[in-house]
Amino acid sequence: MVELAEGEREILLIGRDLMTRLVAEDDWLPEVFAAAPSGEARQYQLYSDGMERFAVIASVLPAGAALAIEQPGVWEIIGALRGTPTRCLAGAAPRELPRGTVDVFRSAGEAAVRLAGAEAAIAIHVYGGEIGRLVRRPGEGEPMGYANGEDAPPYDIYTIQTEIRD
Repeated sequence: MVELAEGEREILLIGRDLMTRLVAEDDWLPEVFAAAPSGEARQYQLYSDGMERFAVIASVLPAGAALAIEQPGVWEIIGALRGTPTRCLAGAAPRELPRGTVDVFRSAGEAAVRLAGAEAAIAIHVYGGEIGRLVRRPGEGEPMGYANGEDAPPYDIYTIQTEIRD
């Protein structure tokens, strides 16, 4: 999709449809990418694009947990896989995303974003860049990384191709 689309608008239009299909069922996410300690939000990189054109991330929010980040100026497609995450851009009204809901955001300048869940929630994001390599900082000013352990590396195109069966 990213390779064939003519621009950001088309990526967001097609991406919304693809994300809607992805979050329609919640049984596909491996448990290793769905775990977080009580009260502590985690982000896992699900897919690693070798050309750094996009990143697929799972944000895991235990009940009452929040994730505050300074988001780089890239487009975003977000879908609620489980629960009802709430996305709030600084200075804007919070937007609840009930399970199965998808929203898209065009690229803009850097912005402070807060993702929270009153109940346990998981949001799947596709960002228009490898956000793990871009400058992102949580509210305390420390670098933000992924929670993937050595036993849970992100998928890449080569891994996915070897697992495809006819």
